[in-house]
Amino acid sequence: MLPGKSFTPEDILLILRRRYWLLLVPFAVIGAASAVWARTFPDWYRSETLILVVPQRVPENYVKSTVTTRIEDRLNSISQQILSRTRLERVIQDFDLYREERRTGIMEDIVERMRRDIGVQVVQGDAFRVNYVGRDPRTVMKVTERLASLFIEENLKDRELLADGTTVFIEAQLEDARRRLIEQEKKLEAYRRRHSGELPSQLESNLQAIQNTQMQVQSVVESLNRDRDQRLVLQRQLADAEAAASAEPATPPAGAGESGDLGGTAARQLEIARAQLKVAETRLKPEHPDIGMLKRRIRDLEQAAEVEALAKPVTEGPSRAELARQQRLAGLRREIEQLDRQIGQKTAEEKRLRSASASYQTRVDAAPTRETELVELTRDYTSIQGMYSSLLQKKEDSKLSASLERRQIGEQFKLLDPARMPERPFKPNRQLFYLGGMATGLAIGLGIVGFLEYRDRSFRNDQDVTRLLSLPVLAVVPVMQSDAERRQAFRRHVARSVALGSTVAACLAVVAYAFLR
Repeated sequence: MLPGKSFTPEDILLILRRRYWLLLVPFAVIGAASAVWARTFPDWYRSETLILVVPQRVPENYVKSTVTTRIEDRLNSISQQILSRTRLERVIQDFDLYREERRTGIMEDIVERMRRDIGVQVVQGDAFRVNYVGRDPRTVMKVTERLASLFIEENLKDRELLADGTTVFIEAQLEDARRRLIEQEKKLEAYRRRHSGELPSQLESNLQAIQNTQMQVQSVVESLNRDRDQRLVLQRQLADAEAAASAEPATPPAGAGESGDLGGTAARQLEIARAQLKVAETRLKPEHPDIGMLKRRIRDLEQAAEVEALAKPVTEGPSRAELARQQRLAGLRREIEQLDRQIGQKTAEEKRLRSASASYQTRVDAAPTRETELVELTRDYTSIQGMYSSLLQKKEDSKLSASLERRQIGEQFKLLDPARMPERPFKPNRQLFYLGGMATGLAIGLGIVGFLEYRDRSFRNDQDVTRLLSLPVLAVVPVMQSDAERRQAFRRHVARSVALGSTVAACLAVVAYAFLR
């Protein structure tokens, strides 16, 4: 190309006219070659099926499914099972797939190739497509049908296994919760037995028992004080009687000693009892048992005094008076002994009541500690009981869900668009090969033309001379040929055109045949 030369549209048309055969030959040859090359590739057919995910027919408000994984995750899991070597080997043998490859290759490579030929794509979240690629259209359709049936069967089996597995797991957890609940119940029962009387629920009864015991202690103490006072009175009477007996003469006058001694036997005791009643009435209520006991004693003493007064003779000897004094002393001693026994019994009763009150107080003092311990045990028991109840409900729900899956009324895969036998191969895309070959040939032709023009340094017109040499052009002389040269040039042109046209026509025929076939 001449330095500084620029091309106008007329120049470009002249170049194409001069070198058109350099464009047509690569275009036709490479286009035909690409058509022939594309026919060497084997035809690959693809059949696909559309599977719809049908939700369960029972509303989830009534029965909740235990299979809650996303369709993508479940498809991934099911695909791993279906695309396992065992499953694919069975399919390969059933349909006699990859016959040539099995003769020369190993089964592991063939299985891996079949995995690449199988496709699974999710469509809008509630459906998915399964496709298979092969060389025979009928076999491709049958393999796709088998894969679709495997997906449907595996989904049912997988959901049933998941539901049963959930039930088994919940039953194991329920059994563990039941065992822990029984252990906690035994702990609570043992704790209640071990600390019986100190429990918070028994606090009110313990306080009431303390109050009742204190009232009983007060009553016993008051009765004990009265008995001690009465004993002191009887001891003084006994001392006075013994002193009087020792001071009297051995043979007192007739009637004198008897009158004083007999009066002291029943009448004197009656006076003492009446005095004790007055003292008791000032300290106790009328319905107190000690008041009643004193009143009965007074009635008995009144009857005894009347009997002694009626039975007293007009005259008695000294032996009779002495006998009366001895009887009186013996009666006082018996009363003192009886009071001593009563005082001992009441003292023991007071001690027992005070010990019982202290025991009840100990229980009351221990109640806060027992309450804290019992709250902790009860909290654990309540927690385990709640977990047990929840697991029990979940067990029933899982059984319903498993029954739902076994009856095949849960979520299912439904064949919406069955596999069809493909009518044309989906690859290779020969039309694309043809167009690409022709475009490549045209690009190569343009490249050759451009290269030749770049290497061409000849002057084609007067503008080239003027621009490059800066000299004026006097005249432009065209090429002068003789008749023989013109005839020879014409023959060459015709021969070249015929050869070029034949070549181009043959190539275009090849391309058209391959394209339309």
